[in-house]
Amino acid sequence: MAFALSDSLRTLLPRRFRDRRPRVAVVRLSGTIGAVSPIRPGLSIGGVAGSLERAFGMPGVKAVALVINSPGGSPAQSHLIHRRIRALAAEKSLPVIAFVEDVAASGGYMIACAADEIVADPTSIIGSIGVVSAGFGFHGLLEKLGVERRVHTQGEAKSMLDPFRPEDPADVERLKRIQADVQDLFTGLVTARRPTLSKGENLFTGAVWTGRQALPLGLVDALGDVRTVMRARFGEKVDLRLVAEARGGFLSRLLRRGGAPGGISDLAEGALAAVEERAAFARFGL
Repeated sequence: MAFALSDSLRTLLPRRFRDRRPRVAVVRLSGTIGAVSPIRPGLSIGGVAGSLERAFGMPGVKAVALVINSPGGSPAQSHLIHRRIRALAAEKSLPVIAFVEDVAASGGYMIACAADEIVADPTSIIGSIGVVSAGFGFHGLLEKLGVERRVHTQGEAKSMLDPFRPEDPADVERLKRIQADVQDLFTGLVTARRPTLSKGENLFTGAVWTGRQALPLGLVDALGDVRTVMRARFGEKVDLRLVAEARGGFLSRLLRRGGAPGGISDLAEGALAAVEERAAFARFGL
């Protein structure tokens, strides 16, 4: 038989049991997606799964807010994170709202599409629904240096797109088929999750828009920020509970690698990863 505690009795309970405020779990998903480096890991399913599980399993939670700030990265990791969010939302029957800060582009937008609603700042960068591969070719430099490249493989495609050999048209064609398959999945996912997309403009060219431009295109549902929107929806006293990502510090990440610090090489690797991440954000003027 259900009964209500009096206010005097409620004060005797631990705070987590007497707090009547509506609670929203907040998960920050920031950075490039994928294994940037062992020292500076990017967003991955292994890195965020614990935070997502804790957010959706939080007692008394009314909704889960994803605060996204990502220029994209690995398609596989983006898709795995997207699928995990959708699975947890269905399992717990909880609404999910994504809030875009600086950017939700490419894989970052794929993750945002796991939410039931997407809210962006008017100046956020949204979109980049496409697939890209980039690299360098050094075969001309090797010739000038008098260096001969020797590669021996079992399997004709094993040295595909070797940067130290001239580009093979067959390799390029094979890469384009892979890109087309990933793009087809990406396009289908966005179309399924965003049924109100504008039909008057091709949104799958890899182009980006500001949050204000994205709103009439159906790429986002509203403009705002997590605090303002959640207060308007759940009341001024809404309890926004940030679920911290358990990535650990520099030393703990080194220990998880199973070895001791590598001195200058580890520092150089971390610095290079930081430069690469900065370059990914710089593509969008950030």
